[in-house]
Amino acid sequence: MSYCKQEGKDRIIFVTKEDHEAPSNAELIADDPNDPYEDQGLILPSGEINWNCPCLGGMASGPCGTQFKEAFSCFHYSNEEVKGSECIDNFRAMQECMQKYPELYPQEDENEGADAAAPPLVDSTAPVPTEDSSPASVPSSNSTPSPPTPESAPSSDNTPPTDSQAAS
Repeated sequence: MSYCKQEGKDRIIFVTKEDHEAPSNAELIADDPNDPYEDQGLILPSGEINWNCPCLGGMASGPCGTQFKEAFSCFHYSNEEVKGSECIDNFRAMQECMQKYPELYPQEDENEGADAAAPPLVDSTAPVPTEDSSPASVPSSNSTPSPPTPESAPSSDNTPPTDSQAAS
């Protein structure tokens, strides 16, 4: 014999083996393909935008929903060579609205979304080694220090060191 048990907010239903063996008597109702509230994806069969699509994450109904709808509609229906190029003002208005509600629309931190395995940025002012030049050796932490170069060597004529010499 099956029974239900309530534990806090959860309702637990216990069924017997016989309950599972019996065929279901649930009646399935065919989905209405013209129902705009059905979960049909972003674009309805009519070609219109389904503002109730969960894929929009509620953006169409928040405090900036009007601006979002205008910008998204403009982009969706755009016929320009560069799709959406005429929608910049709409997206700017949406962004300005979202900035008024940072608790609802937090901006991603530049470092937050960065991949930890991403290579470091290359310094474009650094010299690039050529094929015939060998790469400069980098001393490891367990190697002996190399002899000082003329720039970093202490001056023997008792003149004070330069800033670059003092820093090293």
